[in-house]
Amino acid sequence: MRLRMILLVAVMALTAACGGAEPDTSAAAADDGPAEPVASWGAEGGFVTATMNALRPPRVVLYGDGLVIADASKRMTLTDAETGEVVARMREYLGGQPPTAAPKPGAPSVTDVPDTVLGVRGKDGKMTEVRVPALEQLAGFYPRHLVDAKKLMDGLATRAAAEGADYVGDRVRLVADEAPSAEGKPSPWPEGVPEPSGAVDPVWQKDVEGETASAVTKAVPAGQEYGRSLFRTGSGTVFVLSWRYLLPGEH
Repeated sequence: MRLRMILLVAVMALTAACGGAEPDTSAAAADDGPAEPVASWGAEGGFVTATMNALRPPRVVLYGDGLVIADASKRMTLTDAETGEVVARMREYLGGQPPTAAPKPGAPSVTDVPDTVLGVRGKDGKMTEVRVPALEQLAGFYPRHLVDAKKLMDGLATRAAAEGADYVGDRVRLVADEAPSAEGKPSPWPEGVPEPSGAVDPVWQKDVEGETASAVTKAVPAGQEYGRSLFRTGSGTVFVLSWRYLLPGEH
């Protein structure tokens, strides 16, 4: 026991002598679980349909292990160095910004457009988000760092779309929008997929996984936007079904 204690003390002393300060791992994947988002760019609000609002994914998310997912449809992987650089720059750009940015005086009024939401994980491990109303329309009235942050994340999204592979998740978000007057012949409700229950106002939404998610993606053909088709429930109600893959850790 005494020998083991001596060896332990010696190891601790050697670690301290070699600069044993813990490295900053806030941008890295955790060893005991899936990687967490470390930088993100998305949009919220604006004048959009209820279905689009329910299905709208983040424009791009960067995870601690370098995984980049754009629009819940494309994926690529950055190197550790690239991941660290993106996180460092986003921390610089968003540091000191308020939770909701305000344009400079004199900015014109802009309505019905989505807010830009930029995020980065700090060295304390907490995700910081900055909401910027009408950033694209009022870029000249906001601090340059906010514009640069969006450009940085936009570059990742553009690169993923051009170079990345298709993203396929193991969980799906299903949205049903009642469409009694829709043109076309509805198909029977997909087997193995839950039907809407109760009042649907304005849309019915459900996150599914496993065999149910597979049944959704097989029954509802991938279309122009996430996947859409007409289906009739057992009670005779016609719905337009839409879906998209959920991102890792998304709720």
